[in-house]
Amino acid sequence: MTPVLLAAASASIEGRQLVTAAAYLAASFLFIYGIVSLTHPDRARRGNTMAALGMLLAVAGTLVVQGLSYEWIAGGILLGSIIGVPMGLKIPMTKMPERIALSHAFGGLAVALVGVIYYIHESGFAAHGEVDRFHMGAVGFEVLMGAITFTGSLMAFGKLQGFLPGKPTVFPMQNAITFVALLSAAAMVVFLVARPASISIGVADTVFYITLGVAFVLGVLLVLPIGGADMPVVICLLNSYAGLAASASGFALDNKVLIICGALDGGSGFILAMVMSKAMNRSFANVLFGAFGSDAGPAKSATGGKAANVNEASVEDASELLKNAGSLIVVPGYGMAVAQAQHAVREIASLLEKNGARVRYAIHPVAGRMPGHMNVLLAEANVPYDQLYDLDQINDDFVNTDVVLVVGANDVVNPAAKTSPGSPIFGMPVFNCEQSKAVIVLKRSMNPGFAGIENELFVHPRTMMVFGDAKQTLQKVASELKSASGH
Repeated sequence: MTPVLLAAASASIEGRQLVTAAAYLAASFLFIYGIVSLTHPDRARRGNTMAALGMLLAVAGTLVVQGLSYEWIAGGILLGSIIGVPMGLKIPMTKMPERIALSHAFGGLAVALVGVIYYIHESGFAAHGEVDRFHMGAVGFEVLMGAITFTGSLMAFGKLQGFLPGKPTVFPMQNAITFVALLSAAAMVVFLVARPASISIGVADTVFYITLGVAFVLGVLLVLPIGGADMPVVICLLNSYAGLAASASGFALDNKVLIICGALDGGSGFILAMVMSKAMNRSFANVLFGAFGSDAGPAKSATGGKAANVNEASVEDASELLKNAGSLIVVPGYGMAVAQAQHAVREIASLLEKNGARVRYAIHPVAGRMPGHMNVLLAEANVPYDQLYDLDQINDDFVNTDVVLVVGANDVVNPAAKTSPGSPIFGMPVFNCEQSKAVIVLKRSMNPGFAGIENELFVHPRTMMVFGDAKQTLQKVASELKSASGH
């Protein structure tokens, strides 16, 4: 090759590297901006868009790197689009927890496979070379966390979708077996990092793939004993695991944007998991190993074993109470998501606001099946952001409220969390619904929530229970209110 051609090739490579570096830098800023914007509802959508743009820039910057096999990349983009586009368009907002769990599973599997391919290329059957200790540590951690995320997320998806029991599944010595498996996986990664020269490549290969297999099993063992009530924390933790695995992949591949993006994802997911645990007044260890909501025995009666006197009311009774209310607090829960009743809730609120009532929404941090689940559903129904209040912002206002409308919420409104030291939810911050002048609870039946205990609010003297599908009930209430107002 002539000097002129060499110079041109060198300039081309330098130009590609400059474009990649610029794209990675811009993507990193957009990722950070997106995370910051997600801290407030009215900026969340814009933040999500900016983060998505950052990912597009990162991918585009990677695609200009010299020596890529674009036919495989095109195939991956096509396959991913065939799976991802229908998921984005067809899956309803009420199924966001399940979709997120699947996304975590795909992300974890992708990272684990990248780690396996890197190991094969650098030290496995293809090259039979050596991987330095730093990169071996990164690959080992990447594969371990990615595989745990994959099977753990599939377990979470199964529990959320109902394919698997929502209650914790426990068996004798479960925690001990899980701990031994986790310790064994970690020990094998340490062995691979510190492998003496006398240990053959074949032995190292065997240990590597055993580590991968144990990690897949660990994902199952870690999520199996966790009940539906703790799914918000589990989803946050799995998000953190996937981020940390991606960051480790960045160290292995010397890809700076992967390191930054993964660290942001892992750190934010871990912080959010801490917030969720605090909202339930529980520790990580209690979430992971406490079997919250397990079938340890029959649910305790809210009335001390006596027959509960439930004030069952009709749609007309509820309509009359709401029609005369000057203030209303709506407490949504997972039942609202199941019934897809968010639009009906919004219609009721609009009718009452026209009648001069003040309407607010009390959002518990762990209501639903994922962080922000209720916020997403209410935003879909065009509920104004300034009407959404966190527990700390609104809990002292229940005493001055005319009516509280509980739509499918259970454990987050149970006074037992404040009054019953033996209750599994004792100490969990809950709404002070019972302090209001009247409470309307929309529920399909008297079945207990995820905690497996009866709800004292449901038998409170100022509570009326309206049984049935929440969406249908609210639509009937709306018709009654319209008739009363002459619309």
